[in-house]
Amino acid sequence: MFEGPDYPASITEDLFESWLEEGRESKISYHYMLIVWNVYDEQYLPVYVENRGQIKNYEVYPEAKGSEALVAVYDLYSESRIAL
Repeated sequence: MFEGPDYPASITEDLFESWLEEGRESKISYHYMLIVWNVYDEQYLPVYVENRGQIKNYEVYPEAKGSEALVAVYDLYSESRIAL
């Protein structure tokens, strides 16, 4: 996933699926999974949020100026990608 010149790196489907499962199994009722690129560690990280309002806390890749950039958002239950 996330292959090509528009993304800084790729991830495996297995890793992506494990992140979805982790978010669904949390005791906190998360609804969305954000895929965030960490500039310093040069890796993707999952960030789980409860509502759409929390998504606004992240700047979108590649325009982000900080240490983290939002690459994609997924609904944890339908597994559909949410347009940014």
